[in-house]
Amino acid sequence: MEKVKKKKRKTFTRRDFLKGFGGGAISAAVVPPLLARDKASLQAKEGEIPLYSKKQITLIVNEQKFTLVVEPRETLLHVLRERLNLTGTKKTCERGECGGCTVLLDGSPVYSCHLLAIKAEGKKITTIEGLATNGELHPVQQAFIEKDGYQCGFCTPGFIISSVALLNKNKNPNLEETKAALSGNLCRCGNNFKIHEAVSAASKIMRRS
Repeated sequence: MEKVKKKKRKTFTRRDFLKGFGGGAISAAVVPPLLARDKASLQAKEGEIPLYSKKQITLIVNEQKFTLVVEPRETLLHVLRERLNLTGTKKTCERGECGGCTVLLDGSPVYSCHLLAIKAEGKKITTIEGLATNGELHPVQQAFIEKDGYQCGFCTPGFIISSVALLNKNKNPNLEETKAALSGNLCRCGNNFKIHEAVSAASKIMRRS
């Protein structure tokens, strides 16, 4: 008796499904509108940041002017560290939660990871590298050393910058005012007591000067 050959059943895999779906339905829905866009439709209106473009800006960092070309997406943190080699400003969470990247912008503390570099154009930026004067540490820097206001040291630059901002506005803060001013900075080592001591010591030095 002659054997009847069974036809092999073609299997339809998940990969086949995704290929078909991606190449069909998604392409049909997405590609035509994208292709319909021309260059004119991507031009930004007045006051907006042009898409897919770069811009030349001038930053005033630690009293020096730097002219450079940046992309609209670049943060001030990235420009300071990767373009200007000012690595004292720490890249930690990059989500505006820890304060390790704090710098002074026109005298006010800001998270540089949350600020686009183009937004800082023309403003006075001070990083941890710009606090010392003529080889002498800033009173806050000196106090952090003397009072052991650091452990791993990773959060220290941000704490020092925030402390300087506080003491520039209030030379004699009480403990609650100090805690409030530094609430945006996180010490993972839990060395807050020593940090508060350092701020108090720096406060006394700055009041005498």
